[in-house]
Amino acid sequence: MSAITYGFARVRRRTGHPPRAVVVNSALLADFAVTALIDEAHLTPKPALVDRRGCGAHADLDLPTMLRSANSLRGAFAAMADAAFGQEPSRSLRETLAVIGREGERAMLAATGGSNAHRGAIWVLGLLTAGVAMADADRTAGRIAARAAEVARYPDRFAPAGDSNGSRVCLRYGVAGARGEATSGFPHVAHIGLPALLVGRARGLAEEDVRLDVLMSLMASLDDTCLLHRGGRAASTTARRGARAVLEAGGASTAMGRQALSRLDAKLLALNASPGGSADLLAAVLFLDRVGARPGRMPRPSSAWR
Repeated sequence: MSAITYGFARVRRRTGHPPRAVVVNSALLADFAVTALIDEAHLTPKPALVDRRGCGAHADLDLPTMLRSANSLRGAFAAMADAAFGQEPSRSLRETLAVIGREGERAMLAATGGSNAHRGAIWVLGLLTAGVAMADADRTAGRIAARAAEVARYPDRFAPAGDSNGSRVCLRYGVAGARGEATSGFPHVAHIGLPALLVGRARGLAEEDVRLDVLMSLMASLDDTCLLHRGGRAASTTARRGARAVLEAGGASTAMGRQALSRLDAKLLALNASPGGSADLLAAVLFLDRVGARPGRMPRPSSAWR
């Protein structure tokens, strides 16, 4: 075991997470995906998102609804992993995963009474679950994301006709959206979120503060289509600047960082806009962490993390 790998493993043992060498099967991958969604939902305080305090900017969602939604997707994630084990990326696999994803969406809507709690997360975590199943022994985040991206690039001949909120936002504002994130190999997850998680743990921060800082790092960079759909460029700009302000103030572990986070929460609530896309990517980071995905080398803390 190299020194870098040993350092990561030591951090994970201290935080109570599973070791890096995780032997996975479809049931375990589904458990990891559902746990990631549950952990994201519980994380508090998140700006304008559902958490333990309340519904944020979502009148039709609350924490119990988010938890029901997450648990309803266990079967879909297990089926996606089953479909991908031993396979190579192909249009056939892409379309099989899409059928399972639409079945998962119906299960989600039944569990939530018709509210969209995790439609974006089904796409993100479904692809990454398949990516883990296809990655074999190479469990680096880049490899997993690359395999998922190969699948995402294939068209789905059976996709329902009609535009989605996300596709309309992408066209209007010229942003990549969830599909672009996936086809590009989940750069925000593999190259921003996961390194930020490891840096925070290496600094010895409380796990909740680490995860809040990961969310801020994602929000500071992502063109979040949920924000753009609900609040336009004003909401997107507010979220980016506010997240950067939290990190520049020292992050969620500091008093100034918490004050900046509270200000960001108030501003997004006033705009009735929430960073749902960033929340989905945070869940993806937590999922990759659970399966033992590792970056190529330990990232250096930037000035915003010091």
